[in-house]
Amino acid sequence: MKTKVKVILLLMLLLIMSVISITVEDVQAAQYDIEAYVEDMQPGWNLGNTYDAVGYDETAWGNPRVTRVLIDSIAEQGFNSIRIPITFDQRMSGTPNYRINDDFLERITDTVDWSLEAGMKVMINIHHDSWIWLETGMPNNHQATIARFNAIWEQLANHFKDYPIDLMFESINEPRFQTDANTAQGYLDQLNTSFYNIVRGSGGNNAIRPLVIPTMDTGAEPEKLNSLYHWMIHTNDPHLISTIHYYGFWPFSVNIAGHTTFDQQTKDHIHETFDRVYQQFVANGIPVVIGEFGLLGFDTHVGTVQQGEKLKFFEYMIHYANEKNLVHMLWDNGQHFNRHELLWNDHEFYDIMQASWSGRSSTAEADYIYLERGQPVSDVTLKLNLNGNQFTGLSIDGQWLNPNVDYQLNDDLLTIKASLLESLTQNNQLGHQAKLTASFNQGANWYFNLHLYDKPILSDTTDSVANFAIPIEFKGNHLATMEAVYHYGQPAGPQNWTSYKEFGYAFSPDYQQNLITFPYERFFNEVHDNQPVILTLHFWSGETVTYQVEKNGSQVTGTVINQ
Repeated sequence: MKTKVKVILLLMLLLIMSVISITVEDVQAAQYDIEAYVEDMQPGWNLGNTYDAVGYDETAWGNPRVTRVLIDSIAEQGFNSIRIPITFDQRMSGTPNYRINDDFLERITDTVDWSLEAGMKVMINIHHDSWIWLETGMPNNHQATIARFNAIWEQLANHFKDYPIDLMFESINEPRFQTDANTAQGYLDQLNTSFYNIVRGSGGNNAIRPLVIPTMDTGAEPEKLNSLYHWMIHTNDPHLISTIHYYGFWPFSVNIAGHTTFDQQTKDHIHETFDRVYQQFVANGIPVVIGEFGLLGFDTHVGTVQQGEKLKFFEYMIHYANEKNLVHMLWDNGQHFNRHELLWNDHEFYDIMQASWSGRSSTAEADYIYLERGQPVSDVTLKLNLNGNQFTGLSIDGQWLNPNVDYQLNDDLLTIKASLLESLTQNNQLGHQAKLTASFNQGANWYFNLHLYDKPILSDTTDSVANFAIPIEFKGNHLATMEAVYHYGQPAGPQNWTSYKEFGYAFSPDYQQNLITFPYERFFNEVHDNQPVILTLHFWSGETVTYQVEKNGSQVTGTVINQ
């Protein structure tokens, strides 16, 4: 009998010690610092247009299937976190169970596993469901919409509950609802609260898992930040992360209304947005992740914003985000990192972005020099934005040029000598002549592209609205923007509050086919019949040419005005 008692007492002691041990481990884990956690996420990358693609599978929007090699490559590029957007709409059953497809969940799990094994922190979310069925479902089919949302997170929370806290959950991507602002905010608060309660009550590491909570539209307007801040304060959980998205000052981001350059308004927008987010959250101990950043014009083409102006934007934006302790996660839908070749499509972009993670790169007022063929060549002076760095030299194809002979630096003014420019254009062929590399003691290089040009030549043409394009000999020029006004002076075409049309949306240059195109009839769909429209084409060389178009039913006639 005494032996049995001893055994029972021993078992009870072991049980108590086990409970104490688990409790101590939980307490220690619960004491992780969320601000330090988020700092370790910097910088981040999005696996865009993949599991979020609306279609049969992850390849529906043009990207290849995800592999461990891809994920390892992303980690090797220097990214410390990965955001995996997921659209569940067509990959789950209907009411009442809303079961996520097993094969799809397995693919997500594989990708999460590979990312964790590569040493990255991982964020998963509900993505395009936000506009596919939540946007209208919350006001029009409320209970069923909530049930479906809850079912997704109940399954995900249970499936991943024992995963390490390096996996985090984001409730919903870019939430929006078809109702008034106050009601919409109430819907978002309800979804976020439901998400929070499901995850926290699901056991395992979910009790302390980092949870990422968005503002309405993931916008940074004061009322949206304030609403999320109060939700977080009310929730009173030390393991919450706030999130916004940032795609820049809209006119610059899509190249409209004449905002073709990284101007002061664009820079001020960065300051105002990031300062506001910092004051609302970071200054109060709540970390912020910019879950997506980029330029909206990339939705049509990465060339919507001119290369040098694009590079200046990213260099400065990342630098200022770092200053304000905001984690930035690049939105990449396959346009930046080529997932077939595992290489960057634009290495200049990657180099300046990578350098900005830990410092500043020097830039210049432009990355181009245009010389008109047949005209006398003069010295060209360009202002450098040194950003605290020192200029170390100018080279071409790895060969250093001779200071004071080929170029001269005077404070922050770089003068490229006429003798060098003449020697580089002596073949007299139009187009790109040379690429000059400016080097500095730190940061990425800056490049100057030398072009030889003549005045562009346009031709008369007539065609249907669907196929109309202006024939043009670019003659070494590159299009910056296009103005469109009726013959009586009012802006014509889409977004008629400005005469300067949206690049890539209303019009687009095709340098291979020698055309100015009008994609998807967008421009002519908003042009009056039998009302001549004067187009002014502005080129980076400084040249301008004018052209008249007139729509008559389904036909458009284009006429040269001057050349």
